Amino acid sequence: MIDLHTHTTASDGSVSPPDLVRLALQSDLEALAITDHDTLDGCDEGAIVASELGVDFIVGIELSTRLEPALVELVRPWLGSRRLPSIHLLGYFVEEAPPASFRSWILGHQESRRKRNHELVEKLRGFGFDITLAEVSRLGGKLIGRPHFAELLLQKGYVKNRQEAFDLYLADNAGAAVERDEPGLADSIGVLRGNSAVPVLAHPGRLPFGNDQDALRVLLEALCSAGLQGLEVWHSEHSPAQEALYEDLARSFGLVPTGGSDFHGSHKPTIALGTGINGNVCVPKDRLDSMRATARSAAMSTPVENSHSSV
Repeated sequence: MIDLHTHTTASDGSVSPPDLVRLALQSDLEALAITDHDTLDGCDEGAIVASELGVDFIVGIELSTRLEPALVELVRPWLGSRRLPSIHLLGYFVEEAPPASFRSWILGHQESRRKRNHELVEKLRGFGFDITLAEVSRLGGKLIGRPHFAELLLQKGYVKNRQEAFDLYLADNAGAAVERDEPGLADSIGVLRGNSAVPVLAHPGRLPFGNDQDALRVLLEALCSAGLQGLEVWHSEHSPAQEALYEDLARSFGLVPTGGSDFHGSHKPTIALGTGINGNVCVPKDRLDSMRATARSAAMSTPVENSHSSV
């Protein structure tokens, strides 16, 4: 069993990278990937401990992206007038370390996150909440995310629980929502491919049309043309029916089926490392073997044809 989707204190998790690696060892995981949001800091720290303990460690990242206008029009029949939320893209450096060019590129993601956080504080204060960015920062460390805002709202008694904080104020369509300047999904796939990473569409169940096979086929066909190589089939929020649908789609498009718990520690206390919610996640080791084979095959073939495949 492996876990290819986890978060640490480097982004919006509650467990430090070294402790997460130790927890993976205690949980008898055969491999662990850290996939913090828009940063590799957790991987840099976790990789050192993983090497010392002999844990099979994969450098990963989770990017927040938006569909380019042309792709939005492709899925418009299933989207209607709804605004498409941020779409998460996982990237795995399974064969080579992330190059300096990629590290430089993600600095822009971090800056847009900081800008969003400043605006979010002002919006929340407009609701009469006495909060400051400094208070949120003390909860979040290096990189502040919306879970840290949810935690502060809970601590101050403005909401009953973290989910209410998202439902009322923090989610993409909630009262205090702030739209981030996020890169295009297809462009980001090209950047990952151009930097020797395996791009994987994260938790498709969160898409507004995540249960519609026709809509997903239209989207995946376009994303495969952009260089997508994997689809997250197993995830704590996916039902058995969704897993079956996504596994079938991965097979149809020649994508590597991947998965993970989306572990966040105490910030999502119902999700256990490796096994998800009440044991609903179990990703076999051969999924990682397939990903590594895909990365090696891509390295030996012609680079993906994408004008944004390098930084």
